[in-house]
Amino acid sequence: MLELATVALASLLAGFIDAVAGGGGLVLVPALFSTYPGAAPATLLGTNKGASVWGTGWATLQYVKRVDLPWKRLMPAAAMAGIGSFAGAWMLTLVSADGLRKALPLVLLAVLVYTLAKKDLGREHTPRFTGHAEALVAGGIALAVGFYDGFFGPGTGSFFVFLFVRLLGYDFLHASATAKLMNLLTNAFAIALFVSKGHIWWQVAAVMAVTNVAGSLLGTRLALKHGAGFVRGVFVIVVGALILKTAWDAFFR
Repeated sequence: MLELATVALASLLAGFIDAVAGGGGLVLVPALFSTYPGAAPATLLGTNKGASVWGTGWATLQYVKRVDLPWKRLMPAAAMAGIGSFAGAWMLTLVSADGLRKALPLVLLAVLVYTLAKKDLGREHTPRFTGHAEALVAGGIALAVGFYDGFFGPGTGSFFVFLFVRLLGYDFLHASATAKLMNLLTNAFAIALFVSKGHIWWQVAAVMAVTNVAGSLLGTRLALKHGAGFVRGVFVIVVGALILKTAWDAFFR
């Protein structure tokens, strides 16, 4: 019961972080690995996805209701994210991700420095594209980040948010809403793979799902209430934490 309570609490915090700016895996995945050190990594990763997809789904629903986005044009991009995730997972079976693991902290550092230097970045919602052009650029982002999610994974939500802000001209609130839709599809494709391999502890995932939705509810409400500035602040904190975590994993463990 203590182990279950520990991961349930971690799932609550992860749901909150994911709903606002992405990056909930920064909390939940290490919590699962430290709580169940003897479990197969694939089982823990599958259990993480089996729980977090519910919080992501809830956040997506809330954003769809209250954030004005061209959802119909973004749905094809979400499908591309799922396809990219599947392709990335397949590629992982062929090559090692060690090089990417060492490059990731530097990439995240560049994202953080750029965001801090551009103080107005993501504060105003001024889309650069419309119609098919918007769908095409969003699809390219979704395919690339989806591939990264399947191949490696840490910081996927943050990369979605940053690229939607930088390339599409969204503010941080609209970018976060769009990222939830993309993450929902990448998680669904990953879960299908984990289910086929029997790598989800459903009894643990069910408890974690409840707390993940609760955290997602709180995070979504705060993001919608306080807007792009709040999301930007959480984004900076999450990316900073990701830099420390990925640098530690890549160079010191």
